[in-house]
Amino acid sequence: MGIFPDEVILQILARLPVKSLFKTKSVCKLWYKLVSDKYFVKLYNEVSSKNPMVLIDTSGSESKSKSSLICVDNLRGVSEVSLDFLKDRVKVRASCNGLLCCSSIPDKGVYYVCNPMTRVSKLLPRSRERPVTRFYPDGEATLVGLACDISKNKFNVVLAGYHRTFGHRPDGTFICLIFDSDSNKWRKFVSHRDDHFTHMNKNQVVFVNGALHWLTGSCSYILALDLDYDVWRKISLPDEVSYGTGNRVYLLDSSGCLSLIQISDAWMKIWVMEDYEKEVWHMVDGVSLRCIRGLVPGIFPIAQTGECIFLATHKQVLVYHQRGRVWKEMYSVKNNATLPFWFSAHAFRSTIFPSD
Repeated sequence: MGIFPDEVILQILARLPVKSLFKTKSVCKLWYKLVSDKYFVKLYNEVSSKNPMVLIDTSGSESKSKSSLICVDNLRGVSEVSLDFLKDRVKVRASCNGLLCCSSIPDKGVYYVCNPMTRVSKLLPRSRERPVTRFYPDGEATLVGLACDISKNKFNVVLAGYHRTFGHRPDGTFICLIFDSDSNKWRKFVSHRDDHFTHMNKNQVVFVNGALHWLTGSCSYILALDLDYDVWRKISLPDEVSYGTGNRVYLLDSSGCLSLIQISDAWMKIWVMEDYEKEVWHMVDGVSLRCIRGLVPGIFPIAQTGECIFLATHKQVLVYHQRGRVWKEMYSVKNNATLPFWFSAHAFRSTIFPSD
């Protein structure tokens, strides 16, 4: 490989954007094989896990054009990401470890899983749910989750929601459909629940410890789905967390751990779950919001690591660097053509995980 040791070359390549990495395949036969080499794929994905990004759907729900995204990267700035390779107009429903789960806007019930960086996608087979039974109230799943397990090279898609039989009132039946990439099939289990979720709760689904997690609309607990045993579980919040009276609560992934962020008029407090089985939380930081006071009512945390937090407002994406306690604007727009950024923003990281 020339004057540099092989490991140094690998470390350099592991820090390239995916598009640039794929261009290096034409350099020589050895580099061509790198992208599919198991050691290098693992190294690349480990490095990328330390660099969170935010994806924002800028096409708008009523747009008739192809879906377009803006990627806000803490290291490389802002770039455009196109989903035109899907040949459909889609809405991003969930993001996990470099993959996106998208639903077709013109054709309800059609779902894709794709890697927007490698432009590889999979059209999921339709589930075998009878048409006389549908999700309540608008025909779409209440919860859509994507669980991408890089260590096992597999992913699951979860569609869950309240069902009603045609001509009948909803009776609290909560149906969960789970797609498994290994079997290429859907499985189903039924329970009875009384959980409600806001738009942000639905967007901020977190995959850690082999389970998907959603914060309920009342912010009284976290609802978790164990994908190994197909069981729902309630997880308690930190005792100090209060919701309402000016406080808002959000659920994020912080370096593979559940993280809870509470925003009030003057403070942003951050908890991380130290012991998942015993549900032990630890408050890791308290951040004064005085310097962005005017933005606080409309600010929403989107992505997080142990070093920085991405937050979205109506027209801006900010990053807060915890070590230096510095705020920085990463991206903004001047017009009113798009939905609020927080409405369509998802945590993201660049990986070379295959989705097909």
